[in-house]
Amino acid sequence: MTDETTTAALRIQGLKSALAGPFDLNVAHGGCIGITGQSGSGKSLFLRMICDLDPNEGEVWLDGVARSTMTSPAWRRQVVYVPAESGWWDDHILAHFPNDQRDAARAMATRLGLPDDILGGLVSRLSTGERQRMALIRAFLMNAPVLLLDEPTSALDGDGAARIEAILSERLAAGMALVLVTHDPAQARRMATQRYVMAAGKLTAAPKDGSGAAS
Repeated sequence: MTDETTTAALRIQGLKSALAGPFDLNVAHGGCIGITGQSGSGKSLFLRMICDLDPNEGEVWLDGVARSTMTSPAWRRQVVYVPAESGWWDDHILAHFPNDQRDAARAMATRLGLPDDILGGLVSRLSTGERQRMALIRAFLMNAPVLLLDEPTSALDGDGAARIEAILSERLAAGMALVLVTHDPAQARRMATQRYVMAAGKLTAAPKDGSGAAS
């Protein structure tokens, strides 16, 4: 294993499936990979392959430790994937947060512009944007070294997106690695240290003039 492998927070080598790839990519500590592209181009599939939710070949390392040496649950607790529409296993919002995380969840909800009493409500009563923010809070509270985010602000207005980006920027400054799929090339330019465009299951570097296909 090379020095580059061991120093990258996340290293992806030869990752592929019948539908996409192969992908070779390094994400540094504090680095953000921003990916734009048309719907159906393979962006979500790429994230799901990294976290081993969809069939794939190749290898991924976290801080030099191969994914193949970990159980899938252990890997996904450290390389946390947040889909565009997250699943909920209970209709009560509070049930999704352990007792020792509930105060932090309330504080983060307030920071993200959500009502003070939102944790006491029902998932079924949440708007799309509220569900999106609550799913991100669940992920943030895991304090994982890597986040894989699929369109994390697609249902939010400019203020809501800015609040999410502020938290992400803080986490990046603290050394977290981020792979961000976004419909908004401007968001990719703001957040990413490396930008790519996905097309037909392949990644290419985004044009340096800042253009890029939106999803």
